[in-house]
Amino acid sequence: MSVPPAIAFRGVRRTFGRVVAVDRVDLELPRGRFVGLIGHNGAGKSTLLRMLTGLLQPTEGTVEIDGIDVHARPQQARERMGAVPERPALYEYLTAREWLTFVAEVRGGAEAIDELLAAMDLSGDADRLIREFSQGMRRKAALAAALLGSPPVIVLDESLNGLDPPSAARVKGLLRDRVDAGATVLLSTHVVDTVEKVADRVVMLAHGRVVVDEDARALPPGGLEELFLERLAASHRAGASDDKPPAAPQPDAGSRR
Repeated sequence: MSVPPAIAFRGVRRTFGRVVAVDRVDLELPRGRFVGLIGHNGAGKSTLLRMLTGLLQPTEGTVEIDGIDVHARPQQARERMGAVPERPALYEYLTAREWLTFVAEVRGGAEAIDELLAAMDLSGDADRLIREFSQGMRRKAALAAALLGSPPVIVLDESLNGLDPPSAARVKGLLRDRVDAGATVLLSTHVVDTVEKVADRVVMLAHGRVVVDEDARALPPGGLEELFLERLAASHRAGASDDKPPAAPQPDAGSRR
């Protein structure tokens, strides 16, 4: 029996009224890969990840984690995933240690709390209330929670933004260790330089469509930005616009209700 991919988007489409945010994405991501998801503002990156984490229902298609349909079996899918959204929400009247202990009671991994606090440079602040944390410290607490229990899939939406350089370097190293141990990391960002430094595979969205899916090692140094601009320009020439994503096509007569 074949092993299912860590993450699969199968004919996924998401519309908001007449606006198409994600346009029939077909994508499989195997185990043990660090995948960088890039795209212009409004490309559909966050919408795609919100469907992956179960926060949005696809208009069409299915999203799977380890062969499990995220929307048909949400609890089983969540058990296999750690995620940090673009704006993580934490319990502000818990300390960082209490927050991680709470998450560990739900997901497991309590034995790693001290290790993760140290990795995020939060050991000295572990017993402070999260409401006293800076935005960067909150993000590090959210990253630590996402890694508890060693989930096989880690989904990060702009999650390295706001970290100071030493913290960002530690987090990247920790994520690489998880990938080397067999996990799949999907990191959404608009910072091309970050993807060039950490990713094994690059997926690029433009106007809700996958326009690049490449092995990062096959790209020349500095070539990702050039490729991004080239594919984005091609998307514009195909009739898209940065400010106005393509409108949803009208259904065929046979599909009208």
